[in-house]
Amino acid sequence: MEFDFNPDQKMLQSSVRAFVENEVKPLAIQIDETHSIPPELVKKISDMGLLGVDIPEEYGGAGMDMLSYAIVIEEVSKACGSTGVMISAHTSLACEPICRFGTEDQKKRFLPLLTSGQRIGCLLMTEPGAGSDVAGIATTYERDGDSFVINGSKLFITNGAHRGIGVVIASTGRGLGHKGLSAFVVDLETPGVTILKNESKLGIRGSSTTSFALDSVRVPAGNLLGEEGQGFKIAMETLNGGRIGIAAQALGIAEGAFERALLYSKERRQFGNPISDLQAIQFKLADMYARIETSRLVVYRAAWLKDNHKPFAAEAAMCKMVASETATYVTHQAIQIHGGYGYITEYEVERMYRDARITEIYEGTNEVQRLVIARALLTGQR
Repeated sequence: MEFDFNPDQKMLQSSVRAFVENEVKPLAIQIDETHSIPPELVKKISDMGLLGVDIPEEYGGAGMDMLSYAIVIEEVSKACGSTGVMISAHTSLACEPICRFGTEDQKKRFLPLLTSGQRIGCLLMTEPGAGSDVAGIATTYERDGDSFVINGSKLFITNGAHRGIGVVIASTGRGLGHKGLSAFVVDLETPGVTILKNESKLGIRGSSTTSFALDSVRVPAGNLLGEEGQGFKIAMETLNGGRIGIAAQALGIAEGAFERALLYSKERRQFGNPISDLQAIQFKLADMYARIETSRLVVYRAAWLKDNHKPFAAEAAMCKMVASETATYVTHQAIQIHGGYGYITEYEVERMYRDARITEIYEGTNEVQRLVIARALLTGQR
């Protein structure tokens, strides 16, 4: 078994780490406070080739693998969870389904716009009455000549405020449940697409979370992704890959909080000695580190399985569940180690604590992940 990165992955990790230190970390507090990632930073991220790490070079991507993509999300999220999830949602939820299910024409039309950062991508799936229950989607579509017309509403759309390119999941509305779902590539500046609200959130405040109204949105027939009736499959397989990205985000958040807590424990003195001399602090650090390293293994393994075209749905669910709960635990302990300072914005672990919490919820709650894992066990897939 190989537990090390190959030379390209090591070089990528090193270059991204330096980029994050110089460009992302200094802006992390500002991003949280202003609820916005500066366009200049998005441009720099694009110039670094980080908006299409695992997309083939012929479509403007970096042509690397899923493990490399996870490395990028992890490194960025150590400094800023908002920026990490912007890249993750853009890549996993928009670029990848177009790359996997799109026609050659669709790939050539949309992927270069996304990988270059000219447009930011998102997935419009969740609705007021359809979160975990994707088959309950009420947004409808109907064929009208050489177009499809979409009507409905979507909410909790990560990256929605960019009004870039969205993969929209809609239903025929004929009572077919998941069999009636189809997917469409939609320019979110199309007439009829209206932003209703950008949510104010507990964490990942720099990442936009948007509600949309879709009122007679006319989409060319050539923008149907895959075939009619494939929407549920496209959504589920997209989320399987996306969960690895969220797990990498959670892993990065946990690492960032741990690094700050470890450093603080060596610098903070009480009773004449660094608090790292206290066994109570040492036990916290040991538990935090052990959970991070456990999470790292399951995240990297899920990415490896996907790269090697092996079944990975249960592993994606597992790494998302384990890493997100690690992030919540580690950031909580980081605040405790910092004491009163941990509650202060300047020390950053309070932001990481707020950012960590959503990783247990989006792209499938951890309750759903447990169902996925249990189903795999009970049906003999593991």
